[in-house]
Parts: sequence; C-alpha cells; structure tokens
Amino acid sequence: MMQDQNIVCFAKDWFEDPTSNNHVMRILARTNQVLWLNSIATRRPDFTNGGDVGKIVRKLRSFARGPERVDAGLDIYTPIVLPFPHSRIANKLNQHIMRASISALRRGRGMESFQLWTFLPTAAPYAGKLGESLLVYYCIDEWSRFTALDRDRIIAMERDLCRRADVVFTTSRPLLESKRAYNPETHLALHGVDHAHFARALAPETVVAEEIARLPRPVLGFIGLIEDWVDLELIAYLAARRPDWSIALIGKSKVDTSRLASHPNVHLLGRKPYASLPAYCKGFDVSLIPFAVNELTRHVNPIKLREYLSAGLACVSTDIPAVRDQAEPASEALRGACYVAKTRQEFHDAVERALRADSPAARRRRSDAMKTETWDDKVRQVGDIVLRVAERKHRAA
Repeated sequence: MMQDQNIVCFAKDWFEDPTSNNHVMRILARTNQVLWLNSIATRRPDFTNGGDVGKIVRKLRSFARGPERVDAGLDIYTPIVLPFPHSRIANKLNQHIMRASISALRRGRGMESFQLWTFLPTAAPYAGKLGESLLVYYCIDEWSRFTALDRDRIIAMERDLCRRADVVFTTSRPLLESKRAYNPETHLALHGVDHAHFARALAPETVVAEEIARLPRPVLGFIGLIEDWVDLELIAYLAARRPDWSIALIGKSKVDTSRLASHPNVHLLGRKPYASLPAYCKGFDVSLIPFAVNELTRHVNPIKLREYLSAGLACVSTDIPAVRDQAEPASEALRGACYVAKTRQEFHDAVERALRADSPAARRRRSDAMKTETWDDKVRQVGDIVLRVAERKHRAA
C-alpha cells in the first residue's frame, strides 16, 4: 500500500457525481496527503451558454473560499486559470499562476517532494513545470472523441503527456492498446466499485425510492449522465415496442430529450444523490447501458456496470468491449448477468431474457461476485506500480 506520499492531482470538480477520480484519490488520501485541483479547462467556454457561465461563477465562488478539507488527508482547491487550454499565451501565464499557487499550498501543508497525478490531458502544459518528483497520467476516456473538444489539439496534448509521464494507467483495454504506443510504462487499471454501498440494494431495510415504487413493473433502469453517447433512439424504440415496460432514466440531461416526450412509459427522473442510488437500484428489474456504439464508447469502461452488478441487477448493454468481456465471464456467479446486443431487436430480446432469468438468488450471486472488485483492491495495485516506478527513477537519478 502506498503511504506517506504527497500527491497533487488535476481532476474534475470534486463535488460533481463521483467517478474514478473521486474514488481513487479518496482511498489514496487515507495514507497519503492529497491536494486535489478542481477541473482546469478542457475547452474554450461558450459565454452565450448558461451552463458554461454558471460553471465559471461556481468556480469563482469556490476559489474565493480557498482550500477546503473534505476528508482526512484530502484538500480541494479551485485554481483560477485562463480557460483557453489551446492558447500558447494563456498556457504560459497559467503555468506561472499554477506554480505560485501550488507552491504556496504545498508550503502550508508541509508537502515538499510530491507526485503530480492528472486525470485530464489538458494538464500537459504543466508536466515537468511544477517541480514534481513523479508524473502519473490516469487515462479514463478517449478524450479526442468527445464532440465538444478540439480533436487534433487534444490528441497532441495527450501524446505529449503520455511521453512525459513516468507511468500511465488506462481504465480499459482499448485505451491500453492506444496509449502504450507512447509510453512502455503503461498499465491497465480497471475500475473498481463501492460494493458495500450498492449492495445495500439487497438489504431488507432499504426501501425502494418512491419515484420507482409507483411505476408499473417491470422497470428498466439507467443511471448516468444523459449525453450524446446515450442512444435515445434505442430508448424510444423500446418504449414504443413495449408500452408495458417502465423505463427510468436517472441522471442529468445535457442533450435534447424531447424525442422521448411522446412515450409516457419513459421517466426522466433527473440527477439523484449518490447516497440514494441503492434505493433506486432496488426497484429496477433490469439495468441498462444503452450507449451508442462508436469510438468514444469503444474505449469506455462504465463504472455503472459494476455498480449495477453489486446491486444484484442483471445488465443489458449495447455491444461495447468492456461489457462484452463481462458477458463471457470466467466466474460461474456472473453467467447470465450481462447481456450484449448488436441490434435493437437483440436488445429487446435480451431484456426479456434477463427478466425471465431474474431471482433473489441470482441477485445475491451477482452482488457477491463483485466483492473482489472493490476500489480498495484496485487502488492498492495502482499504488504498488507507482512505488516501483518511483523507486527505479530514484535509483537512476
């Protein structure tokens, strides 16, 4: 277990829905000191967009509050930088701002030698400029495939970051294949799961969330951000084909969902607190990963898959590699837990099969199979690799 290290980390905004960023750093902070830097820009903001303006206002307020301790060993800070990640002038100025800010924060915390971790490719301009002893890039997505980002510039930044990094971690096998071309010290770090949290869906004392309990069954459930990688046409097809099915979508919508308005059995329930998710899962009859199949989703490793399974739910997904791997498991406990469909008809039929095969015993088997997939185990493996690389670098110095 990695311990007694100082870590400065570029990541998303801490108080958004928890992702691998949060889970990894919260665990590392138990035995190390972590300074988490809320999201630096990944694209130029649109000042005519209310969402972008609101985010800027929230960042200014967070900056004004200064560093916040959210856990033992874990401080959150919102740096103020010019939000133009592809501007050479802005990057030069931001480097000076960031170096001064981090230096002051480190002095106040006794953080002398430190590792620099980043979950964001746009941290590339800071690599080697902040005085870090070790650089770790934790790659969670194929960033160049996000439609809102400048593909060519992101590719160039990420290539530079991978080459500069002492060690690179990727959260899926397709990401591993693409990133290790730039750095031989690239490793697979599959996502873990907060098993104890989602297994609460099986506890007798957990009450089904009211919004789910009042829906006609069966209930097909999805939890996650509703963005352009979610196949809303597939949802509409299922809703029209089976008006007797209730489809519950839990998460913030960032795309136009008006095409679903004509389907009364589709329920857009919005974002829910992380703490309440087991109560929603308990009311699902089957879980969904209805992603569009493209180069972005080919590289993803959805955390929600392990969360669904920990809650005991069978999962029906479109044909993405991370779920396909689970659909042919070595573990007997996971046989019949994941269904992969290549067409809309296959997706419909897979939901029917999953519903027929469900039982309390099957739910318990699925959940128990995830006990060895915890974030603690995954982070321990990552930490061991980082220590090995750090020791080798120290000996070579």
